Amino acid sequence: MKLFLDSANVDSIKKGMQTGLIDGITTNPTLLSKESGNLRDVLVAICKIVYPGDVSIEVTESDPQAIYTQAKAITQIAPNVVVKIPCYTEYLPIIKKLVAEGVSINITLLFSAVQGLLMGKLGVKYVSPFVGRLEDIDSDGLQLIKDLRTIYNIYGVKTQILAASLRSVSHVHQVALAGADVATLPIPLFESLAEHPLTIKGMAKFEEDWHKLGISKFP
Repeated sequence: MKLFLDSANVDSIKKGMQTGLIDGITTNPTLLSKESGNLRDVLVAICKIVYPGDVSIEVTESDPQAIYTQAKAITQIAPNVVVKIPCYTEYLPIIKKLVAEGVSINITLLFSAVQGLLMGKLGVKYVSPFVGRLEDIDSDGLQLIKDLRTIYNIYGVKTQILAASLRSVSHVHQVALAGADVATLPIPLFESLAEHPLTIKGMAKFEEDWHKLGISKFP
């Protein structure tokens, strides 16, 4: 399973890339609103840092034709840009047109398997089911990942399942088991993945026992 960072912070992304574990980036208008400076410059910098990994950049227009125009402009930012568009009936013709023109699309705000089936038929690169937000309304976000995986496998759909709105290590574990192709993670969650309380406890014990030997240098 690929790991993306859900961030628009250049310094955090640089730090994440140094681990060798990050395969791409997702951004959204909320994340970008927290950054200072020229937003296009920020996005260009992110794309360079992550290249050749994908960087998802979301449209901010709502009118279908305006979305099309904006999507085409977004693709000019860098060659590894993926355009994020919400799953919405009025946008279907625009999504179809963009895919036909070779634009990589990430469908965001996806909450049902049927939405995912439609987007798969349109040939988008990614769909982003929001696990945590579904749980907020007492729906099973993890089951959605499983259902999408089953449907895509049955029909040979190449669209990748990009699990979003993940809030815990358990979420990452479960979406991996459910067959997500990608998990996008906020920075704090990513930084917690490699840690476990028993690991910390074990390290402290080993250090304590080593100091008992009284050896100042090893090897």
